[in-house]
Amino acid sequence: MSDPAPPNPGDAVSSPLAWNRPVAAPLPETAARGRLDEAQTQQLVVDGDRSRAESGDGTGGGRRGRPQRSKARKWLTESIILVVAAVGLALLIKTFAFQAFYIPSGSMEPTLHVEDRVIVNKLSYDFHNVNRGDIVVFDAPPKARSAEIQDLVKRVIGLPGDVVTFRPDGTGPCTTEQTAPAPDEASCRVWVNDRLLKEPYLPKGTPSNMEHFDGNVPQGCGAPPGGMPGCVVPKGRVFVMGDNRTASKDSRDFGPIKTSSIIGRVFLRIWPIDHIGFL
Repeated sequence: MSDPAPPNPGDAVSSPLAWNRPVAAPLPETAARGRLDEAQTQQLVVDGDRSRAESGDGTGGGRRGRPQRSKARKWLTESIILVVAAVGLALLIKTFAFQAFYIPSGSMEPTLHVEDRVIVNKLSYDFHNVNRGDIVVFDAPPKARSAEIQDLVKRVIGLPGDVVTFRPDGTGPCTTEQTAPAPDEASCRVWVNDRLLKEPYLPKGTPSNMEHFDGNVPQGCGAPPGGMPGCVVPKGRVFVMGDNRTASKDSRDFGPIKTSSIIGRVFLRIWPIDHIGFL
């Protein structure tokens, strides 16, 4: 067999040996169509996976949807815990620390008025004794209790062992004329242990007397010496009175109250807004 003829010098070639290289034969039509179909199928699978991921369906969607549902459940759980904790804290505070009360009558005027709202500190007397002059809320004694009245608010006048009497000048009982409003030196006033009780919270000339109450010695009291109207306060009790002395049912009527019945000390008025302040 003879060698192939060299290329014609006029033929265009890229290298001197190009004439000696095998020429690639074209793919059969069926093979080309098969590769095209395979590529199109792979593209459809990828597009389908992407579509399911975006719509939340299928495996990809589940992975994206679960974190969203998990966040919602977490937020709901935390919200419920916060609400329960807040309610529990409020109940603890109300039960053991502070409580709001509404003033329904004028027995503490001019210090407290009808519809005033006050805050009571229930912990005060866990750290110190009751003091003369404190405003306290206490369980109403049986004689003053009713369906509408469960608690009372009054001012502490006499402590255990004090001798509380009512007289104008310390020498004798009040007369009828001295039970009406009058200048300080003429009005019937409160004396504690033979000393005139200073009451700057009362309007000048406000009388304090026993005239409208049962007897000169309230129930549960010891009798003051010399037959004076008043009370020797027993141990474990305090003598309380309203600041509105002529319109208050208090220890002059139902006797001294047990210190154990005191709910707490009134220390803050929160309503009305223009009268907010400590007491």
